[in-house]
Amino acid sequence: MAIKEIKNKERVINELLLFIRKVFSEPEICAHAKEITRKHLGKKDAAVLIAEELSSTTNVKIPLEHSEADDLFLQLLIDLVKDETALY
Repeated sequence: MAIKEIKNKERVINELLLFIRKVFSEPEICAHAKEITRKHLGKKDAAVLIAEELSSTTNVKIPLEHSEADDLFLQLLIDLVKDETALY
């Protein structure tokens, strides 16, 4: 693995750790994020809509140009909500 790839993976991990710290310090973010995801799931550009609303209503800020960590987080939210609906 090239040094550049390793550095990128470290950056992604550090970004995700920062987000996890925010969630632990403000646990209501998780419930709010899932609520936003439910609202936008199935819409065209759902990830963009979720990111925009989450950024405007919480201290989780997702820039317009999503990083790899942002994309992973948004996909995780979508998967969580899809799993909820699959259980019923």
